[in-house]
Formats: sequence, C-alpha cells, structure tokens
Amino acid sequence: MPELENEIGGVEFEQPCPIRDVLDRIGDQWSLLVLEALETRTLRFNELLRELGDISKQMLSRTLKHLEQDGFILRTVYPEVPPRVEYCLTELGRSFLVPMQTLIGWADANHRAICDARVEYGRKDKR
Repeated sequence: MPELENEIGGVEFEQPCPIRDVLDRIGDQWSLLVLEALETRTLRFNELLRELGDISKQMLSRTLKHLEQDGFILRTVYPEVPPRVEYCLTELGRSFLVPMQTLIGWADANHRAICDARVEYGRKDKR
C-alpha cells in the first residue's frame, strides 16, 4: 500500500490518515450532538447551550470553534449592540448528516446489545 503524503495542495496535515483525522474531531463527546442540533435550524450560543443541556460554556465554545475550523459550521456575527452570533451548518456539514444519522440509528438500534455485552464482560472479569 502506498504511503500517505503529509501534504495535499501545499497544506501539510497534522494527521495524514483521513479516517483518524476526521474521527478525532467529530468523534468527540459533543460534536455530533451540536451538528444534530443545527440540522434543522440556525441557533445562537445560548440556544445551543440549552439544547444540549449538560455541556459547559467552555466545552461548547471549543466544540464550535473546531467545527467551524473544519468547515462543518458557519459562525455569523451581526454588528448589533449587543452583538448577535449565530451558528448554522455549511454544505459540508449538511453532507455529513446522512452518515451521521446512519451512525445514530445504528447506535439506537444496538445500544441495548452493547450494554448487555458490557454487563456480561463485567461478570466474566470478576470470575
């Protein structure tokens, strides 16, 4: 198998493996939930905070920054007093909804089996 290049179009990648690079970002605890919240509408920071419930302001801010940096969401600042900032999905973010919904559906359908397997593993481990 040919070696992956660390550079494409003059841009050097921190992680040359596309799978690892993307999953490191969207596979965290909050990114999928943020993307799902933005699926049908544009939201402000505090609306996202309420929607997600148990995320800290700092973690939401960091997650939004990473999703914006990777092109999944667009952050729009309106020149008003007080400033209004809104977040929405980009075309790239919208294109990710199909595989994301497939993953969410799979997780929903198999969550019980996974939990049961964990319990069974715990029983074996104690023997």
